[in-house]
Amino acid sequence: MPQIPCLICNKDFYVKPSHQKLGWGKFCSVKCRSIGQLKGKQVHCKICSKKTYKSPAQLKHSKSGNFFCCKSCQTKWRNTFFLEEKHPNWKTGVRTYRNILLRTNEDRACVSCELRDIRLLSAHHVDHNRKNNTASNLIWLCFNCHYLLHHDKDFEKSLLLQYTSK
Repeated sequence: MPQIPCLICNKDFYVKPSHQKLGWGKFCSVKCRSIGQLKGKQVHCKICSKKTYKSPAQLKHSKSGNFFCCKSCQTKWRNTFFLEEKHPNWKTGVRTYRNILLRTNEDRACVSCELRDIRLLSAHHVDHNRKNNTASNLIWLCFNCHYLLHHDKDFEKSLLLQYTSK
């Protein structure tokens, strides 16, 4: 009875001579056979350093040379790399001022009426220059106060006095 060692775990097991002639009988179990079929390698996630298996096709098609254990780790990496000015589709940042204001520690409330519902708040440029998207130039205003600010000069003066005194 021919006993041969498993290619993965080196445990001796019986193989029929006819199977051995055909090149079969290299692994002692289905588990060892599954491990033997893996041709890729274990790599570390770029974000969390967790080990993960990648197939040869995945290793070959990585444009950045970085590998990730899950989609959320890949997204974290992409967000650090393609944020605002670094993104290839960035065009002056005119529509991103709300996102800039959301990332600051600024209180999410209207500076005039102190409404706190984020769905009703808009970002306003203090100097009225839509290309000046610094956090110090942006304030939260509800839609009603924002309308008044642009259509009532007295309201704008009182609001700017109130905002600069804080």
